[in-house]
Amino acid sequence: MAHAAAVAKPPRPPRRRRASATPRRLPYLLIGPAALLMLGFIAYPVISVFYYSLQNYNPTKPWRNGYAGFDNFTRIFTEDPLFWDTLVFSAKWVFVEVGLQLLFGLALALIVNQTFAGRALGRAMVFSPWAVSGVLTSAIWVLLYNSQTGITRYLADMGIGDYGVSWLSDTSTVFPAVVVADLWRGVPFFAILILADLQSVSKDLYEAAEVDGASRIKQFWHITLPHLKDAIILSTLLRAVWEFNNVDLLYTLTGGGPAGETTTLPLYIANTSVDAHNFGYASALTTVAFLILLFCSMVYLRLSKFGGEK
Repeated sequence: MAHAAAVAKPPRPPRRRRASATPRRLPYLLIGPAALLMLGFIAYPVISVFYYSLQNYNPTKPWRNGYAGFDNFTRIFTEDPLFWDTLVFSAKWVFVEVGLQLLFGLALALIVNQTFAGRALGRAMVFSPWAVSGVLTSAIWVLLYNSQTGITRYLADMGIGDYGVSWLSDTSTVFPAVVVADLWRGVPFFAILILADLQSVSKDLYEAAEVDGASRIKQFWHITLPHLKDAIILSTLLRAVWEFNNVDLLYTLTGGGPAGETTTLPLYIANTSVDAHNFGYASALTTVAFLILLFCSMVYLRLSKFGGEK
C-alpha cells in the first residue's frame, strides 16, 4: 500500500483562470460613445457634402432641384472665373500669412526662451492673442481700422495721411491691413509650438558647440533648426489648412471686398451657399477645395520628409 502511494501521480495543479477580456476592452468601451458622436458629427456632414455636390439643390428654386451628375464640377473648371480668382488669392493669402507667422513666431519663441527678468509676464503677453476668439479679434481690428476713431485718425492728427481714410476700402491697402490683423492672432500659435519644442533641446549641445568655437548663427543653423524640423513642418501644415479655411476674419473686416480683392475660396463658398442659396454648387466647390487641400498636404509631407531623420 505504501508502494502504491509512492507511485501515485502528483495532484494536478489548479487550472488558471483565463484573464478576463473586460479589462482589455474597457478603454474601447469608455471612448466608444465619444467616438460614435464624433463619427456622427463628422461623417454625416462630409457624406452630405459629397451627395449634394452631385445635385442641383436650391431651396428658393425647388423646380430646378434634381440629380446633376458632374455638371457642377464641369461648371467650376470651365465656366466659373471666380473659382480661379479666389483660388489664386487663397494661395497668396496662405503663403504670405503662414510665412510671416512662422518667421515672427520663431523669433518670439527664441526670445522668450531666454532667461530674463519678467519672462513669465513676457510669455503671457506673447501668447494672449491666441486665447482671443476669431470673432472678438475681428471686432477689435474693425475698431482699430475705423476711419473716424481708429489708427488712421491718430495718424492724421500727427500729420501722417488724411482724415477719413479707410484702409479696408482701398484696394491698394486692404491686403496689408487684413494680413496685419491676422498676424496678431496667428503668430502666438507658432510661438507656443516652437517654444515647447525648444524646451527639449539639450543644453549640452550648445555648450559643446561653444567649446568648438561655433557662433550663435551656426548653433541656430546646425542645432536649433534641425531639432525644430518636425515641429515647424507640422505647425505650418496645420496653420496653412486653417488659413485656407479662414472665413470669419475676412468676412467681418471686408466681406470679400473691395471689388472681390479679399475673397478666398471658402468665403466664395460661404457666399454661394448662404447668400445665393445654391447649396449644390457650393457643395461641389467644397469637394474641390477638400481635394486640393488633401493633395497639397500629401505632397508637402512627402517633400518635407516629416518624421524622418533630423
